[in-house]
Amino acid sequence: MSVKLTAKNVSKLFNDDDGEGARRLAAGESKEDIFKATGVTVGIDNVSFDVNEGEIFVIMGLSGSGKSTIVRTLNGLIPPTSGQIIIDNVDVASCDKETLREVRRKKITMVFQHFALFPHKTIIDNVAFGLKLKGMGKEERHELARASLAKVGLEAYANSYPSQLSGGMQQRVGLARGLANDPEILLMDEPFGALDPLIRREMQDELIVLQKELKKTIIFITHDLNEAMILGDRIAIMKDGAFVQVGTAQEIVSEPADDYVRAFVSDIDRSRVFKVSDISRDAAWVKVDSTTADALGVMDKAKSDFAYVVERGVPVGLLMRSDAMEAQRTAPVRDVMYAEPPTVSEESYLNEVYGAAQAGVPMAVTDDDGKLVGVVDQEAIFEQLASETEEPPPQLAQEEAKKQAGQPASE
Repeated sequence: MSVKLTAKNVSKLFNDDDGEGARRLAAGESKEDIFKATGVTVGIDNVSFDVNEGEIFVIMGLSGSGKSTIVRTLNGLIPPTSGQIIIDNVDVASCDKETLREVRRKKITMVFQHFALFPHKTIIDNVAFGLKLKGMGKEERHELARASLAKVGLEAYANSYPSQLSGGMQQRVGLARGLANDPEILLMDEPFGALDPLIRREMQDELIVLQKELKKTIIFITHDLNEAMILGDRIAIMKDGAFVQVGTAQEIVSEPADDYVRAFVSDIDRSRVFKVSDISRDAAWVKVDSTTADALGVMDKAKSDFAYVVERGVPVGLLMRSDAMEAQRTAPVRDVMYAEPPTVSEESYLNEVYGAAQAGVPMAVTDDDGKLVGVVDQEAIFEQLASETEEPPPQLAQEEAKKQAGQPASE
């Protein structure tokens, strides 16, 4: 997997004209102490990370953590105080204005929380507006805008006006406008934050489906951990301008880096974080033309009380040891097995397999081709869903209140 964007030791300090804030930051002083002593706000504190091509990299944190500041440095809207931001060998932090314009034209675009649609323009003209600024002719830009609207399911509304669309539909228009330029990197700053919860979840699901087709490199900003867990291939949790932990949703929930992260994940629905593949184990199996003697040998070797029966790799039955023991050793397994065993995809989240688990027997885990790759049972699901974290420290609301009272938000 190739790296599309790299940030190296990026810091941003506001109102630090004499460099005093930077010197205090380098000496290890906290963001709060620096603000109290100098009035300098630390927006970003020596952050480094890579974003892989085609992944959704989520940056999340409380208000004032610096997440929106950092996303604005990635396309040069806010120049960092120090550090490098490299996109395809171009350092956005230090390049000249013309090079930065080219990066913005061809490489990167931004989708904001507020739609900023022109009320007097049709939807297609709103989507095509950026293309018009590039000097593209009307016919060509409308063709690209219409294709972009089709990707978000709004082609039929091309000649409507923003006031005729719901909030969720308007947000889709904003997304279509970002996609119309065919950017390689999409920056999304709390794009669903102003939507009602139900519409917000629909937009999250639509983004996941859209990403499977487009495979864009997306950097997504949010303050909602559930949203981060749903969308992110990897997640960076920010506090006081720094990254506290970077990892997959599973890594962060299973192994929080400190009490701050542990507090974040304490109320997370683990069934929507962990997949079947996270808890499945190797399965004992025999081919459909095997005998019960063959099956018992496989079970003995695997120290298992059951074995799956497969045909061309696909599970077609489940054979229990007790049934095999009662049958003739030469009996074919197809005559003794339970046909059509419960089967779940390795990509399913745990909350999606509760129905199959209620059968009370081990579930066959299959890949995209329907072939057996493992087994999972109820006990493994219950064990994974049981949180092993300690009681969380004081509520995050206290941290939020501290930020609000101590200094202005850096976002």
